[in-house]
Amino acid sequence: MTDTVLVTGLSGFIASHVAERLLGRGFAVRGTVRDKKKGQAIVDKLAVNGVDVTALELVEADLDSDAGWHDAVQDCRYIQHIASPFPLEAPSDREALVPAARAGTMRVLENGFGAGAERIVMTSSMVAMMGQKGRGSHMRVTEDDWSDPDWRPLTAYPVSKTRAELSAWAYVDAQPQTDRERLTTVCPGIVFGPDTYKNGGASLGLIKAMFEGEFPRVPKVAYPIIDVRDCAAIHVKAMTQKEAGGRRLMAAGETLWFQQIAEILAKAYPQAEKLPKSEFPNLMVRLVGLFDDRVKGVLPDLGIFHEADAAYVSSLTHVMPRPAKEAILAAAASLVANGDVKLPS
Repeated sequence: MTDTVLVTGLSGFIASHVAERLLGRGFAVRGTVRDKKKGQAIVDKLAVNGVDVTALELVEADLDSDAGWHDAVQDCRYIQHIASPFPLEAPSDREALVPAARAGTMRVLENGFGAGAERIVMTSSMVAMMGQKGRGSHMRVTEDDWSDPDWRPLTAYPVSKTRAELSAWAYVDAQPQTDRERLTTVCPGIVFGPDTYKNGGASLGLIKAMFEGEFPRVPKVAYPIIDVRDCAAIHVKAMTQKEAGGRRLMAAGETLWFQQIAEILAKAYPQAEKLPKSEFPNLMVRLVGLFDDRVKGVLPDLGIFHEADAAYVSSLTHVMPRPAKEAILAAAASLVANGDVKLPS
């Protein structure tokens, strides 16, 4: 009998690649979407890209509502909970995204474990690890690191991801019938890679903004990078690898400064004249951040080189993240091919 995996938020960037990988390995996939008609566009794109979608079904379920979740989890051996609020622009209220992220997580965990799911893999983020004061200029991020959601400089997205993941672990620890090993969280860094299904808008927004000249210069920040294909591979391995149970797995490879990302793009696309040429002074970024919520999100990380101590993830999953340059250029090539980035002729 074919095992069924529930993938929440199937139309998302990471989720669609997870679904592709699961289908290719013989699993049946049930994907949650807010609207079946819109979700069908992803199914069609999967098929166009050569994926056999005969074992893929869509169900409507929204993180903000109880409706649909009881039925969605039925007969699912595993659950990939990937859906989460991810705004293109950060709300000024730092707690604004928490209710939906936390309540949605609880709906998936309660219904999923209640229906007998063997393991739930939940997508968190490295922003749930890095956001703490006193990091110094070089932070080596470990599995045991947690962001402090009460630290005032943190903005809405990292606060929501941290509170949601903390709530997930608190939930399983409070359930005597639910072993901690039945939950695994995956914490990606910046996710680049090919926009195969034309749904990478939020994840690839930084690269698109660089091409379009939104950043004449870039802030001095550096984060670990992961290709979406490797991120998906880690998700799938986390689902079935016994030793991954109860762990927080960083999906993270090489770390680059934003300026290094711009330099890689400039070398590959010398005709792209709007790409950033240098870095903003930290003081200028802080001043702009007082008025621009998009900039405010990087203020806690200015001047800090975040390095992922993620060798344990490769040992557990046997996934070796590809070089950051490859992920960046794959993202850029997709944006150009899809018409999202217009290059001068």
